[in-house]
Amino acid sequence: MLEIEKLIPHRKPFLFVDELLNADETNISASHVFNADEFFFQGHFPEYPVVPGVILIESMAQAGGAGLRKTGVLSGNALFFLATVDNVKFRRQVRPGEKARFEITNLRVSDKMIKQSGKTFVGDELACEAQWMCLVGSAN
Repeated sequence: MLEIEKLIPHRKPFLFVDELLNADETNISASHVFNADEFFFQGHFPEYPVVPGVILIESMAQAGGAGLRKTGVLSGNALFFLATVDNVKFRRQVRPGEKARFEITNLRVSDKMIKQSGKTFVGDELACEAQWMCLVGSAN
């Protein structure tokens, strides 16, 4: 977790990447265990808790940003903000205690914009897929 906190500015309770598994100029892999004490499970839904779809998308974007930082593509003071989300499909629910693996592909990266696609897996099962674009800004 400490490595991730050096790569992206997100912090608990809104940090959804535990480990960066692989990062190169094209592909990024990361993971997160959605523990039962995650803040959103209290209300989504108490009788049948599932990870909200928007959290899965956010998780993939965080993984993508961490990977770009790890490879040095994004500078240390660059911030990235979701601008668009497209072609989203939810295939499987993600439940408390499950480990999600995020597989991200860099489609286009510049100093002003990032376009990525990603998939979330639980084991070998596809849970979510999407494309997104982030605008790149500075913390200064």
